[in-house]
Amino acid sequence: MIGTGDTRETHQPSALDDMDLTGRMLIAMPGMSDPRFEQSLVFICAHSHEGAMGLVVNKMADDLKLADLLEQLDIEATPGARRLPVHFGGPVETGRGFVLHDAGYASSISTLKVSDGFSMTATLDILEDMASGAGPDAALIALGYAGWGPGQLEGEIGQNGWLICDADAKLVFGTRPEAKWADALGRLGISPLTLSAESGTA
Repeated sequence: MIGTGDTRETHQPSALDDMDLTGRMLIAMPGMSDPRFEQSLVFICAHSHEGAMGLVVNKMADDLKLADLLEQLDIEATPGARRLPVHFGGPVETGRGFVLHDAGYASSISTLKVSDGFSMTATLDILEDMASGAGPDAALIALGYAGWGPGQLEGEIGQNGWLICDADAKLVFGTRPEAKWADALGRLGISPLTLSAESGTA
């Protein structure tokens, strides 16, 4: 099962075990068996021998907006509150919120620095800051996440389930969600049309 944290399969060691994908992107290959990850682009927030955790950055969460979350959490929004959509971050803990943002912001409670350009915060104070018009300059709000057990992601990559590309702020924060998957492929010099044709060849 893709990205759900199901670790029941036995993992065989390989050269992929030494890679660290923290701060990079996974591009779902055509033919992804789990429809929740079809044409998905996943930002990896943490990756180690203990597993991996990432956020899908190109799928919406049922037309939810930041204002809806603030209302549900009884956080008062000021006229200067940020107006942002909410993304489907993955199938694990879908009631839990995460904010992927630029590294210029740090929560007063807890922020994970992912790389030089990205950080992630999962505490309420970042939403309170955004409700007041403050918070990070660039941000992506997600409900849920994608999780992999030890060796699971490496196995999926070894079976050609994912391609890997570098992440940057324009791709994550500045590109329309429906265009991100194709744009990420384009950075690898791959046309989505060609990739789809190749995947359908016997």
